[in-house]
Parts: sequence; C-alpha cells; structure tokens
Amino acid sequence: MDISVEISYYPLADNYLDRIETFIQQLRKYPSVKVITNGMSTQIFGTYDEVMHILQQELKQAMLEPHAVFVLKVVNARCDSYTPR
Repeated sequence: MDISVEISYYPLADNYLDRIETFIQQLRKYPSVKVITNGMSTQIFGTYDEVMHILQQELKQAMLEPHAVFVLKVVNARCDSYTPR
C-alpha cells in the first residue's frame, strides 16, 4: 500500500531553522521515498512500511533534541501526482 504523509515540524528552540533543515536532509537520504518541501510542510511518499520505518527512525532522532512539536497527516494513497479538478 502506498501512502502520503504531510509533516509540519516546530522545534521550540532558537536554532529552529537548522533543526528543520537537518530533519529534511535526513529524509532525503532515503532513495526509496519521494520528499517534497514547501514553506509550511514536508511531504513524504512511498510504501507504508518504508515511510513508517523512516519516520520511526528520523522522528526519534529529531526528538532527542529538547522540545519539538510534530504534526502529521497520513493519507492511504500516494498523492504526489494529484491534480485537482
């Protein structure tokens, strides 16, 4: 099953931009998923098992830094090629 996950990451720290950029760079290291970013969020697309495995690893790593908020939306379809009508 393919999924799409939209992630908004809010590090509650002075160096928040550095932490967001590091998180995105880590996600981009996985060739098995597609990562798209914009000014509000990061989207990751791939198979359920692969995306969830990646998120388990990378969310844990990001949360080792103090005080972070993540907001995730998960869709049980791959929406990276979605075109609204």
